[in-house]
Parts: sequence; structure tokens; C-alpha cells
Amino acid sequence: MIEVKADALEESFDGVEMPPVVTRPVLAGGEARGSGGFGGYLRSGSTVEMKSFNATASDAGGYALPTEIDAVIDRTLAAISPIRGIANVVKVGSAGYRKLVTTGGTPSGWAAETDARTGTATPVFNEIAPPMGELYANPSASQAMLDDAQFDVEAWLAEEIATEFAKAEGSAFVGGNGTNRPKGFLQATVSAAGDASRAFGSLQYVPSGAAGDFAANPQDKLIDLVQTLRAPYRQGAAWVMNAATLARIRKFKTSDGAFLWTPGMVAGQAATLLGYPVIESEDMPDIAINSLSLAFGNFKAGYLIAERSETAILRDPYSNKPFVNFYAVKRVGGCVSNSEAIKLLKFAAS
Repeated sequence: MIEVKADALEESFDGVEMPPVVTRPVLAGGEARGSGGFGGYLRSGSTVEMKSFNATASDAGGYALPTEIDAVIDRTLAAISPIRGIANVVKVGSAGYRKLVTTGGTPSGWAAETDARTGTATPVFNEIAPPMGELYANPSASQAMLDDAQFDVEAWLAEEIATEFAKAEGSAFVGGNGTNRPKGFLQATVSAAGDASRAFGSLQYVPSGAAGDFAANPQDKLIDLVQTLRAPYRQGAAWVMNAATLARIRKFKTSDGAFLWTPGMVAGQAATLLGYPVIESEDMPDIAINSLSLAFGNFKAGYLIAERSETAILRDPYSNKPFVNFYAVKRVGGCVSNSEAIKLLKFAAS
């Protein structure tokens, strides 16, 4: 009876599969001493080849580290002339812009209540035609560069063009010769004659009293230059000079030791000289013999900038494949519009 129950129990396990026997490799500790591996190298000194990943060698892992370029490209700051900010800027519809300026006003006269009224003289008109020119740039970049660069190449090029245009036109507003570009105010005819006797279009200068330098008591010449500009124009007038000239003037003191130059009290506010703001323009010449290195005047009334439109940039991917050209153009002109509103200091004895 007992044997029958045991047979039935054995039969109940027939359907159960037993796990296979796993054959494991012999552990390194069970091998003979000095048989191989790193332990064998330490014990027997046998040669072993090892590899390490690092970024110093390209084929040892350096290729796997991508190069990252800063998306913001730094550049040296260009010295952009600020004349546009203080001059009279007008938008024009064509290159044939003209402006009329009257001189002398409208003559008048006194009369009694019953006296006859004779005719008075008419105002004298002068026509101003600012010389115009086209600023252009035509850089190119390959399509692959535009696709693969880690920064916005098109936006960067547009900003570079705008900066270069601002620099070029600012230089022309000061010293441009008027041939296919604006005529700068320093290219106007100059004369020592006053407003009443000087020809229209010529600027008045005040001599510094010494050739290529300031004379004794230079603050006196600065005051003379200010007072040469008539009162209606002194409202809104400003000084224009470069950094080297400003460095000289900033050291001038009155007899009681006070500086003529006053720094701006608020961030972004221009410094003042004798109560008038100082505009620093690197396009102004350095002090030299007979140089016109210092200007004072109301440039809003005295200098006219006429521009056809804003800078236009044309993206051209077809003309020069596989390069994409960025053609930028701007039409701008400028000239002195009122020669009574700007005065110059000439570094000469007379």
C-alpha cells in the first residue's frame, strides 16, 4: 500500500522540467598564479595593451566631442559718427531733392497812420541741392555655410552691413567731397568774415591765435567761438570734436581752477563745455596747422541729410551658385543748408 502511493507521487513530477546545469568558467582566482590578465601583468610583467578615451587626441575620442561656437560673435566696435543724430534728416522720394533758404528776412519800414506805403524789397532765395550717392555692399556666403553654421549668418551679415554703412556715411557728413557722396561741412568754403558780409554757403571760422595749437588763455577763444554764433542758433547748439581734441580741452581751467568741461550727471547724458553739449566724432581732424578741428553750431539748422529710404538688402541665391549674395544699398546725400548756423575754430595765427 505504501509503495503504490510513492509511485503515484513520482509520476506527478514527470511533467516538471528541471533547470539545465550551467557550466561556469573558472574564476580568475582559481587559475594558476601568473597565468594572464591584469593580475598576470602585475605578477609576471608580461605585456598588456590598454586603451583610454580622451579629448586631447582626435582618434582617441576627440572626434566624439562636438565643437561648440558661441552664437554671439564679438567684434571690435566701429567709431560711428554721431552727426546724423544732431543734423536735420529728411526722407526724399527721388535724388532730385531741393530746398529753398531765404537770407535777410523780409525788409519792412515804419510809417505814419496816413502815410503812403511804398514797396519793400523781397526776400533773397537760395537753393540747396545736397549731393547724393549710393552706399552699397555685396558680400556672399556659401549655402552650406548658411545651413551648417552654429549662428545666424544672415542676421550677422545684415548687422555688419548696417554698422559699416553708418561708419561710411558719418565720415562723409564731416569730410565728404560731394562726388557721388554727401558733402561734409568741413568741405565748405571758410572765411573769417561775419554773417553780414560773408557769401552764402561759406562757414565762418575763428582763429585759435597760434599755428597748430591753442594760444595763451585758450578758454577765451572758445568763448569767442560761442558768441560768434548768433543767439537764435545757440538754442540747441553743440560742440563737435574728436577724442584727441577733447582730451586737450578737458584740461582747461579758469583762473580760479575750475574746469571748463563738465561731465554728464546722468548716464547717457552728454558732457558740456561752457554749458553746451559735447559730441565726440572721430571723423573730425586732429589739431594741426590750419586744421578745422573744432566745430560749434546748431547742426539741426545748419546741416541737411537727405536719404531716399532705409537700407535695403536683397538676398540673391541664383546669380553666383553655390554662393548666396547679399546686396545692400542705401541712397543718401548731405550738405550745409544754413552757413550761419555752424562755426569753426581754425588752428592758425589769423
